[in-house]
Parts: sequence; structure tokens; C-alpha cells
Amino acid sequence: MRYDPGRDLLWLLLRPWIAIPRLVHVLWSLGGLVFVLLLQGSSSNPDVQKGLARRILNTLTNLGPCFIKLGQALSTRPDLVRRDWLEELTRLQDDLPAFDHSIALQRIEDELGAPADQLFEEFPDRPVAAASLGQVYKARLQGQAWVAVKVQRPGLSFILRRDLVLIRLLGTLTAPLLPLNLGFGLGGIIDEFGRSLFEEIDYELEANNAERFAVLFADNPAVYIPRVERMLSSRRVLTTAWVEGSKMRDASELEAQHLDPTALIRTGVISGLQQLLEFGYFHADPHPGNLFARNGRSGDLGHIGYVDFGMMDSISDHDRLTLTGAVVHLINKDFVALAEDFQDLGFLSPTAKLDPIVPALEEVLGGSLGDSVGSFNFKAITDRFSELMFDYPFRVPARFALIIRAVVSQEGLALRLDPQFRIIAVAYPYVARRLLAGDTREMRDKLLEVIFDSNGRLRIDRLESLLQVVGQDAPTPGKDLIPVAGAGLRLLFSRDGADLRRRLLLTLIRDNRLHTDDARALAGLIARTFGPARMAGGLLQQLNPLAAV
Repeated sequence: MRYDPGRDLLWLLLRPWIAIPRLVHVLWSLGGLVFVLLLQGSSSNPDVQKGLARRILNTLTNLGPCFIKLGQALSTRPDLVRRDWLEELTRLQDDLPAFDHSIALQRIEDELGAPADQLFEEFPDRPVAAASLGQVYKARLQGQAWVAVKVQRPGLSFILRRDLVLIRLLGTLTAPLLPLNLGFGLGGIIDEFGRSLFEEIDYELEANNAERFAVLFADNPAVYIPRVERMLSSRRVLTTAWVEGSKMRDASELEAQHLDPTALIRTGVISGLQQLLEFGYFHADPHPGNLFARNGRSGDLGHIGYVDFGMMDSISDHDRLTLTGAVVHLINKDFVALAEDFQDLGFLSPTAKLDPIVPALEEVLGGSLGDSVGSFNFKAITDRFSELMFDYPFRVPARFALIIRAVVSQEGLALRLDPQFRIIAVAYPYVARRLLAGDTREMRDKLLEVIFDSNGRLRIDRLESLLQVVGQDAPTPGKDLIPVAGAGLRLLFSRDGADLRRRLLLTLIRDNRLHTDDARALAGLIARTFGPARMAGGLLQQLNPLAAV
């Protein structure tokens, strides 16, 4: 139940009767798939493309859980995969062939100590969904409480152990031929993938993850985490409350149920940002099969429910704060600070000279931002960023493998519901609100770093940029500025705002002289941003209970 690449490699090398037939099977299957895609991939015949999609689905399904996980990742990327292939690939999320029902019943009895018909008031004779690692039954407890019972597929430890060794061998051997220069980090990324898979098949760990995740969102009515039924759970069987809702796969289906895809996307993205930048603990697999759209709405946020907490990870406080700053540096086009962020996070060597890298970052990232925050998307960035990795000492730290997966999956889900969606257009207002509120010591320090230069001068342009994006995607921008204004005033006159008051005073008094230019610029910014008409509109929006409907 634990991934160890060195031990597992030795285990497989001592068993060539297992390794050689499996390696031949993998190479034959993937080689045949690549050959057919090269021959027919450019065809404009929809029937041909439908056949290719089925072939991809069948190939990945037949190769087993590790390869299914790859297909699941691709199924969240409508910007990378043809749309006529997506429908088939989406089936990899929870529409795979189920294993024998009698095996599932025996596993429940072995793990929980009694037959299913004794443990549950009602237990079905077939699963409602089957995924790569297990299948789910909708059962009923005493009374009317419906639960989801997830039962693990047989032989998973052996299958994962065998295939991860082969994937790591093939990955490291072919790394120099790959179109993306990941360097020595590829083995580490595969190891991170392997560790996460082995954690995912430990349902006791998943139960702990779900309960920890639920505590983080306990006060957020827009995010629902199902309760774990501990007495009916074990290492290979997990029982949780049933989540009522619709899969977040198709915008038209959601709209037919009177659900707003845009509000649901916003909730998913903001909750994802909270996990990465606020909590430091995140769901690394937010594909459409693991997110449900639920009835209800809280302001401009739709209601969603998370399931499947096997693939979770933590991010250190240092990385979390650096990422927050990197978002601000990116939007402010401060590419010197951004290069330092990359170095701090491990994407650049600590000894790398930044002088030649900064202009390259400005060329690649500056052009992608265009004239507005909303024009940014990760697909545009990664396409151009891969070019940099050949010419400069960039690498992908292994600890960021799941973070990148989570962000890419989240953006892919959003693009599936709204092709025009831009994740940074939600991310930057979120970061700006947190900075301006200064609700934690780290946010106050980051705010001072952003709005004051190295000489202590107030950067009015930076402060104005932060204020402009707060609520820029809301129907009434003033509505979101009211709480920001209140939080800013509380910070300014509180004990926690001592550093901010001191910096403001020093920017007004320099070289033993009073400088009023910054004060006039700040007063003008406040008048423009918090004008009576704008604030009145926002206040009416808050007071009107129908405004959020």
C-alpha cells in the first residue's frame, strides 16, 4: 500500500515473467494507437473521428488504472483534445466496465465484518458508477439516509506497482525525445503520480482527507463535502453521504435544470484558489466526475459538491505565499519579481542568472496577457512556455506535479462549460481582495511589498490596479468594493496596520520635507474608486435580496 520506486523496480526485475509480457502488451497497444492516429487523425469524416475516440477509450481502458488516469486528465482539456473525442474520454471518469458484483459483496463482508444486506436497509444489485480504482453503489441506511458505498477493485496494489515501474522506465528513457524539456524532473513527476495513486487506494486515508476537507469549508454554504460513515468504512470500502446533484459536464444540461454554469464555474475556481492560496490543502483531481452541481445559490456563487478525496495534497506556507505574490507580479507585469518567484519555487536553479531570463519571460507572458486580465489562459502560456524550457534552465519541481494537475483540471472543467472562460479573470480579483483586506500577517506583508517600491514610495499605479480588478467580473463592481473598503479601513486604524501607517507617513515625509504629490494622487484614487454613485449602487445591490437571484 506504499509506493517505493527503487523497491518496486527490483521486485519487477526479479519477475521477468510478469515484466516482459506486460511491457510487450503496453508497447503494442500504444504503438498501434499512435499508428492509427497518425494515419486517420487528420480526417474530416465524423464517423472516422468517432471510431478513433472509441479506440482511444478502449486502449486506455484495456491498459488499466494508470493509463485510465492519463485519459481522465485529457478528458478535462477541451483545448487540447478534439471535442468529438471528449465525450468518449469522459466515460473514463465513472463509466468504465464494472467488476463482478459478487466480488464486491464479498469484499464488503470481508472488510466490514458482515454481509451487505445486514449492514444496509437497502443495497442494489449493480453499481451506479464504475471508475478506475473502484465502483460505487447507492445504498440506504436505516430510515431514509442514502449513502454512496465505494468498493475497491481487486488486485490494485499489484497492478499499480507493476505498471508504475514500466511507466517510469519508459518515461525516463524517452525523456530526451519528448517535445517538452522537463529534464531530470520527469522521474520525480512520475514518482509523485505513483505516490498519489497508492494514497488513493487507501480508503482510510481518503476518509481522513474528506473530514479534513469538510472542516475547511464548514462555513461555506456554496461548497458541500459529504459526511463519512466511519462504522461502514475500511481500507478498501468507503461509505459517505450521497451527494444529490448533476455532473458538471455540459452547460446545456445544467441550464435545462435551471442551474447557472457561470456561477458554478466561479465557485469551483474560487474554492480551488482557497485550497491552494489560503488553506494549503487541495483536491488534486477536480474533474467533472468528482464535482456535482447542486441546487441553490449564494450571491454570485453556485452550489457545488466534491467527491473522491483520494488524490489530495498539501502546499507549504512558503510556496503558498510565493504563488500569491507571483499572481500579482504577473498581472502587474513585474517580470523581475516574477523571475525571482520562479527561482524561489524551484522552477529555476538558485544559481541561474536572471538577467537574460527576464526579457524572455516578458516576451512570452507579457504578450499572452494582452490588454486585460481576462485574455490570459494557461493553454496559451504553456504552449509558449515550453519553448523557453529548451533555451533556459527551467524545470518542473516534482512537488508541483499535483498542483499543476489541479489547476489544469480546474481550468479544463471550466472551459468545458464555457469556452470563453479565463481562470485568471477570477483568480486575480480573489488575490486582490485578500491583499487589500490584509486579514493575515502574510497578506499584510505581501500588500506592503506590492504597493511600496524599494525606496519606500507609494506605488499608486499598483494600488489602482488592485482596486480596478476587485469585482470586475461582478454585475455591480461597487458591491464588492464595499467590504474591501471596510476591511481596508479596519486594517488602517487597527494595531495590525501599524506598518502600513508608518509606510504611508514615510512616503509623505522624505528628506525632511513634506511631499504632497503622493497624498494628492492617493486622494484622487480614493475619490475615483469609492465615489458616492458607485458605492450607492453597490449598497443597493447588497440590500436587495433579489439582486443575487
